[in-house]
Amino acid sequence: MKKLSTLILLAFFSFGCSNSMEKSMNPFFTDYDAPYQIPPFDEVKEDHYMPAFEKGMKEQLEEIDQIANNPEQPTFENTLVELERTGKTLSKVADVFFNLLSSNTNELMDKIAAEVSPKLSAHSDAISLNKKLFDRVHAVYEQRNELGLSTEQMRLVEETHKGFIRSGVQLDTPSMEKLTQINQELSSLSVQFDQNLLKETNEGYSLLIDDENQLDGLPEDFRDQAAKLAEENGHDGKWMFKPTRVSMYPFLTYSTQRDLREKLYTSYIKRGDNDNDRDNKNLAIEMADLRLERANLLGYKTHADFVLENTMAKNTGRVKNLLDQVWEPGLSRAKKEVEEMQDLIQEEGGNFELAAWDWWHYAEKIRQLKYDFSEEEIKPYFSETKVLEGAFDVATKLFDITFHERFDLPKYHDVVRTFEVKNLDGDVIGIFYTDYTIRSNKGGGAWMNTFGTQSKFDGVKIPLVMNTCNFPPPNDEGVSLLSFEQVTTLFHEFGHALHGLLSDATYPSLSGTNVTRDYVEFPSQMMENWAREPEVIAEYAKHYKTNEPIPTELLDKISKASKFNQGFATTEYVAASYLDMAWHTQEEQIVDANAFEKQTLDGIGLIPEITSRYRSTYFAHIFAGGYSMGYYSYLWTEVLEADAFEPFKEKGIFDKETADKLKKYVYSAGNTDDLMTQYVRYRGSEPKIESLLEKRGLDEF
Repeated sequence: MKKLSTLILLAFFSFGCSNSMEKSMNPFFTDYDAPYQIPPFDEVKEDHYMPAFEKGMKEQLEEIDQIANNPEQPTFENTLVELERTGKTLSKVADVFFNLLSSNTNELMDKIAAEVSPKLSAHSDAISLNKKLFDRVHAVYEQRNELGLSTEQMRLVEETHKGFIRSGVQLDTPSMEKLTQINQELSSLSVQFDQNLLKETNEGYSLLIDDENQLDGLPEDFRDQAAKLAEENGHDGKWMFKPTRVSMYPFLTYSTQRDLREKLYTSYIKRGDNDNDRDNKNLAIEMADLRLERANLLGYKTHADFVLENTMAKNTGRVKNLLDQVWEPGLSRAKKEVEEMQDLIQEEGGNFELAAWDWWHYAEKIRQLKYDFSEEEIKPYFSETKVLEGAFDVATKLFDITFHERFDLPKYHDVVRTFEVKNLDGDVIGIFYTDYTIRSNKGGGAWMNTFGTQSKFDGVKIPLVMNTCNFPPPNDEGVSLLSFEQVTTLFHEFGHALHGLLSDATYPSLSGTNVTRDYVEFPSQMMENWAREPEVIAEYAKHYKTNEPIPTELLDKISKASKFNQGFATTEYVAASYLDMAWHTQEEQIVDANAFEKQTLDGIGLIPEITSRYRSTYFAHIFAGGYSMGYYSYLWTEVLEADAFEPFKEKGIFDKETADKLKKYVYSAGNTDDLMTQYVRYRGSEPKIESLLEKRGLDEF
């Protein structure tokens, strides 16, 4: 996903320092010495952050004051463009701090985040609720049609004006004060939710095995990973499994120990719901209540109404209609999958009903029966390095760019790789970082962020883009082997990266991934299509020991199995989308988080064999990220990308004319024009859902 945590969304604000010696030594207070203005990670210390935040905020407020009190008549240049120039120091420190907070945190950084987040929220409000500043923006907005503005300039005026309105600048003073208080509380609660989840995942329950017989069914490489994890945690000679996807999913898939599968799975779905000091139930309730109160202050019935007004979907009716269209066929397919697995259990002599912790195990068995291959059989062909090279090759063929590894550029961890991205003329258009290996101080999941966004209104500034994932650590031969789901994740996040790297906007607030939440996943999910194409797989799927290409018959099996288990995948995802919508369409305070969740999921008919992809207490997308009332976005954008890939299916997956249009109107365009308008320019019409249903194998239901 494109990680839009509340912290990072606030990441263009800051704070100060007075000691001159400290200023001269703080790397955020001067231009960076590294090429491309890459942050000097090795020079940054934890005690640099707060002084830089404070100085950055002070500077930006002074800059805002100059714009707001400019005696000249408001113009596009002296108001909108000057506003784009503010906050450079703040952006520098925030880009580094919040990225490392997600990918390489420690206890001190967690404390800084808890301290700085409400201050950043207040700083944001000090700008967005500045009536004198808004009056100038509004004056330009009122005369925008007479100013001869370009399409992008018009977009900047309209988006900036809308941002002020939605921030509450037209409220009376008491309401503004209340709104500021709510925003600060939400910011603090979001940090607390995220930190609770990270600690609950990494420091909470671990399945520790000391009897090798209990490892029955587990592949050798996975046993080795578990032994290393146990050793790292002081348990030599044992095997440790944690409630993370990298550790848990293979265990659920291959372990024959049903009771242990249940323990590990239960620990995963109980994260944040253990009635301890890391419990998130009351935090979720408090955040939902504050969001409702804020929406009411701003004149909306619910938080969902407030959020969706600024999306492609526009309203809850359209979101629900989309979810409903996919839910029924997805659930019907899932029920048939349950029947298949239950039949297999009985054939094997099992005397139990299929449960949620059994799904991966029996789905894998059926996959092997139907398609005659297993994940373990294909993983040797999917080394992390080769898959990344495959993604680079796709980008080169589609978009005429190349990737060149550098070993001398600053980086924040020794596993990080850095690449220059060049166009056909040899010009560097961006820097790409990869941070793929799982570790205990990294947030779960996968995401893309930037250490600097693209712009060209004050000289050309190239983007500094990072992809962060949680892939398995290298095996004894130093190679990280991926499941096909992880292969898809790599391509997905690479799609986000391309959205940032190929950006060709003038103004930073409109560049790259600065688009609505139900569009931002479109370029990333679009790239997943190439990950699944047999022609592409054949290029990057090389055995990590022999470099032999993946056998044709195995490639055919992967292709035929592409729609396997889609009932489960669709149902668990859409259930989470309904849950998100339920939390944010409430008009009254929720009393009991678990009871509310159960009522919601029972109401849509979720079967007991499937748990919502995210339960409320670890639903970081909506309680610690930027996706509240936005988790549906993945499905919305899947409609876009399934429809958008049709021309490639018709003309060839590297058809140059289609690729050029895709680059121009999607990957390079950012938010410089209306997003549906851009899509129609690429595709020729608005998207239709039929391609999505066919892709998921749900068109016959």
